[in-house]
Amino acid sequence: MEKKDLEIRTGCDRGLCRAAIGRQDRQLNTYDWLADVPGNAESTDLVEVQFKHTRKGYYHNVNNLPLKKGDIVAVEASPGHDIGVVTLTGRLVKTQIKKANLKSAEDIKRVYRLVRQIDMDKYHEAKAREHATMIESREIAKRLGLQMKIGDVEYQGDGQKAIFYYIADERVDFRQLIKDLAAAFHVRIEMKQIGARQEAGRIGGTGPCGRELCCATWMKNFVSVSTSAARYQDISLNPQKLAGMCAKLKCCLNYEVDDYIEAGKKMPNSDIVLQTLDSDYYLFKRDILAGLITYSTDKRMAANLETITAERAKEIIEMNRRGEKPESLLHEEHQKEQKVPVDLLAGDSITRFDKTKKKKKKKPQGKKQKSQEGQQEQNYETEQ
Repeated sequence: MEKKDLEIRTGCDRGLCRAAIGRQDRQLNTYDWLADVPGNAESTDLVEVQFKHTRKGYYHNVNNLPLKKGDIVAVEASPGHDIGVVTLTGRLVKTQIKKANLKSAEDIKRVYRLVRQIDMDKYHEAKAREHATMIESREIAKRLGLQMKIGDVEYQGDGQKAIFYYIADERVDFRQLIKDLAAAFHVRIEMKQIGARQEAGRIGGTGPCGRELCCATWMKNFVSVSTSAARYQDISLNPQKLAGMCAKLKCCLNYEVDDYIEAGKKMPNSDIVLQTLDSDYYLFKRDILAGLITYSTDKRMAANLETITAERAKEIIEMNRRGEKPESLLHEEHQKEQKVPVDLLAGDSITRFDKTKKKKKKKPQGKKQKSQEGQQEQNYETEQ
């Protein structure tokens, strides 16, 4: 009965936990492609444990527990213990430790046990205090006049320690703040500074693309983004459109910039003017991935637009260098193939969708007078 109640409260069973594959943990999950290899789990006693949001750690399974991905365990902390979810076992844990740059053996602590009912009671009690603690800590920081923002609070599984995540543009002296927080909440205080992108990943939200933020779902590491990525993709340098929910440049500007750089090498220089017998053509816009360029006869506005391929533009540039001018930007074959646009609505009435009102038929005037005279005669007979 105790195990069943534990499964209901934690939302997990022995081998699968919804908390381990949910939104907040999916971004740090590593696909274990060695999971089906015999003896993979026994190759090392190291396991990866995931905590709230983006925090995770590596621990020694000294008690040789048969741990699987999704198990909720109690692990060593300083002081006390913490509660987390196992997200990786086997040989790949060593690779993840190298990526985390854990050089000291003291950074790798121990796994105590699988969680018990009393552990989960303390865990839920501690988690229920996080929001109220964050609101009160903001008021304390504001009263001290500190230029910082406390974005999130995370209690340890046993409730003996609290991590305060804050954002600050400059260096902050929070020694007095730690004393006030310890006196207010009676726990050990740890301050951890995060950036604007990390805050957006912890809070979550929906981007202008209509999808959930990348930093809140799958993105692990943040790479610096510069405005040159927008220039390579011919994106307007509008700060409001280039900035994401974190008020920094969007991370997705880096997704396709390599393809745009390679495709841009095949495009002619934008400053070159194409000369024909008719007129001079200036660059109006480019479709880099499609390899198409649109030229205009006016340097500042769209006039007599012609769209040609990058290869055709290079041909005209070579002709201009030799002192030759083509009749037009398009090939002669393309000029013959051009068709007159067909108006699909030609010949249709513009009132074809209007509803015609049915006119009521009027009775002839003669019949109406006869009926009135007959009615009068009938009334006269009844009176007599």
